[in-house]
Formats: sequence, structure tokens, C-alpha cells
Amino acid sequence: MSDSTTAKSTVPGASVDEVLPMGRLSTLGLQHVMVMYAGAVAVPLIIGDALGLTKEQITILINADLLCCGLITLIQAWGVGIFGIRLPVMMGVSFAAVTPMIAIGTNPELGLTGIFGACILAGLFSILISPVFSRLMGLFPPVVTGTIITVIGVTLMRVGLDWVGGGRPMIPDATGQMIPNPEYGSFENLAIAFTVLVIILFITKYARGFLANVAVLIGLVAGFLISLAMGRISFEGISEASWVAVVTPFYFGMPTFNFGAAAVISLIMIVIMVESLGMFIALGEICEKPPTRKDLVRGLRTDGLGTLVGGILNTFPHSSFSQNVGLVSVTGVRSRWVCVMGGFFLIALGLFPKMAFVVASIPLYVLGGAGIVMFGMVASTGIKILLSADLNTNRHNPYIIAISLGFGMIPLVAEHLFVQLPEALAPLLHSGILLAAVSAIVLNLFFNGMQPVTKAAPQKKTVETNTETPVAAQQS
Repeated sequence: MSDSTTAKSTVPGASVDEVLPMGRLSTLGLQHVMVMYAGAVAVPLIIGDALGLTKEQITILINADLLCCGLITLIQAWGVGIFGIRLPVMMGVSFAAVTPMIAIGTNPELGLTGIFGACILAGLFSILISPVFSRLMGLFPPVVTGTIITVIGVTLMRVGLDWVGGGRPMIPDATGQMIPNPEYGSFENLAIAFTVLVIILFITKYARGFLANVAVLIGLVAGFLISLAMGRISFEGISEASWVAVVTPFYFGMPTFNFGAAAVISLIMIVIMVESLGMFIALGEICEKPPTRKDLVRGLRTDGLGTLVGGILNTFPHSSFSQNVGLVSVTGVRSRWVCVMGGFFLIALGLFPKMAFVVASIPLYVLGGAGIVMFGMVASTGIKILLSADLNTNRHNPYIIAISLGFGMIPLVAEHLFVQLPEALAPLLHSGILLAAVSAIVLNLFFNGMQPVTKAAPQKKTVETNTETPVAAQQS
């Protein structure tokens, strides 16, 4: 395929459907995988440790996690019938459900199979209600979506900064007590993270074409090699990892179905779907292909499908990963086929544990140097959308932004504010993204009312015929 196929198309959104040469496609897909890998495997590690699983059982959870992430990424980015938003989206296990899943798993009457049963029912619930969410887009004018996306970026930045430090500031000791992480914020961690950041910035400024597109990958590889040369990376245990691992459905036994557990995970899925809505709209802005209502339904339905399949394949609730939206913005590569290739890589990592072991050896502080760039780009996308909102003649919109940003910051700057409220509300009150979304929606309704849906001007035909009105064009 000639290089002309990779040039930016004059047709809005056409680049989403461009198929790049295999070499570039593979490199860019691997870049997406390296960016999201740490987040993808963190949840099974946390759940496995909390439930006291053996090393072999945790390995099964990780392999199942990677395989499921790959399968659902293929469906989300490629599109299969009524599933898949067909944008450059990577799927991964959501952190939002960690706390309630631990509560379910530590219940002796439910255990790990209780988590899987709850995921299956919650996945079905999400698939069924996804069309309802598509009819709520009048609640998401630019002042609301811009605020939500800005908070997504700022919230992710905390994850990126913890990566820079080398993980979490507090870690459990042998008895389970939380103690300060002695490696957190060390000079070496900060220096390598800063080096990765500088390398990415220099490549972004001075490189052109393909090299500029893989600036993040080059920075990650450079940080990995520096860490390896300093003796800070160990491959101990790689010989024990098997070459091939076959993930079988219901490996831990048939799922245990419990209404209460399913209701809790279903509530978490509503939170995930609200976050996904904001992410899909942000990605549509970046790709210059605003999603239609039908697109949004397919995307949200795939979140539910991932959770359903996750329960069958011994893993957990899935969601579209916000981390990778920043990578699309940084590289400017909008082709969904890059994420399709990333999906194949994830499947390979799930089937070949030795490959997964090498990728898992990338230190968090190396990822942190890239995270600052990517997560900041998500926030900048939100700010860009806010600039298109009516902030001059509408004196109420600045209030909506100011108050909603304040609510979104609560989990970041005052995490103990809601400590005396019922524990059942924790998944809602500890999500800055959800707090900002609820605040922005309610305040917008109070000040501006429901936004009318207007017809957009006819658009030029793109690679994939789309006759529906884009969401962005529906917002006044």
C-alpha cells in the first residue's frame, strides 16, 4: 500500500477507516497495548491478592483478562453487527468495580464465582439499557461534555503521576498493613520518567511522519532500555511462564447468581457507561467523526458485551479505556484498524504468557513519563470543547463549569470528604468523573433546560455511509 493512503483525507472522518501499511499498523497497535497494559492487568492482580488466590490462579485471571480485552477491542473497533462504535477504542477491565468485587468475592457464600455471575447479569443489563442512553444526548451540550472530558483528563493525570512515582505511595506489607512505598518518588524513578517525557517532546517537535506518530512508543522503549541498563528490570520468573495458555470458560466453576451482587455491578456499569459516553464524544471530536446515536448505542452495548463475556471467560467488567484517547490525540493517527491490530496483540499476550511477561516488565515510572503527555491531551480536548460553548453571552455556563469542576476534584483533593456516608454510595461518590457529570447535567438543566435537537446540514459521504445526524450537530 502506498504512503498516499496514510495521508490525511479531506473528507471528515475518513481517516478513521484508513488501513495503514502492515508495518506501521503493527507498530502503532503495539504502542496502544503498551500504554494500556499496566491498567489492564492491575485489576486481576488486585482481586487475586484480595481473595488470597494462588500464583497459578492469578495467572489464569491475567491471561483471561488479556484475551477478553483483545476480543472485545476487536469487536469495538472493527464492528460486528449491532456491536462496536467503529472508532479507535481499546477495551480493558474497569477499575470502577474493584471495591464492590472484593466485597462480593470475600463473601463466603459467593466467592470468585459470585463475581463472575454478577458480571454476566450486569453485562446483560447494560446491553438492554444501552439504547436508553442514546436518547439522553440533549443532556450533553458542549458545556457539559467539555467539562466531563476535562475532568477525565485531570483524573487520569493522578494515575499518570502515581506511575511517575513508581506505583502507589502506600503498599501492603506481608501482613496486609499499608506502609509507605520506599521506592515511590525516588530520584531514579523521577529522572527516568522525565527522560521519557523529554524524548517524546523532542520527537514530537523535530520528527516528521511515522516517527512523530510513534513518539510515545520510542519514549517507552528508551525508558525501558535505560532501566534495563541500570539493572532495575528483572526477568526472574520468565522461565516458569508457560509458552501457551488456553483460557477455558468457567475455569473456576459455574457462576453463582445473586441479585444483590448483580445489582451492585449493574450500578457500576451505569457509572462506566456515563464515562464512556464522554469518552466517545471526545474521541469523535479528535477523529473529526462525531458519533451518531446509533454509534453510541453500539459502543455502549459493547461495554456490556465485554462484561458479559468477561463473566464467562473468568474476568471482570470491561469498559473503553480513556488512557488511549490521549494517545490518539498525541499521535494524530485516527485509524480504527490500529486498535484492531492492538486487539490481536492482546489476544496473543493472553495466549502466550512469555510475551505478556516481557511487556509486563515495563516499569510504571517509564509509563508515567508518557502518561503526563497523553492524559494532559485528554484534558486539552475538553478545554477545546468548552471554548465552543457559549461563555460570553450565556452568563450561566461559567457557573456550570466552575461548580462541576469543583465536584470533579473532590476525590482528588478531598478523598475523605464522604467518609461518613453509606458505604453503598462509595462507587458513585469516589468517581470524580461521575460527580462532574451529574453536577454538569443537573446545573445545565437548571440554568438552560433540555437542549433542543436540531437537524444538521447534509454531510459528504464518508468511507462508511452514515446517514444519521452526528451528536455534535444535534447540540445547539
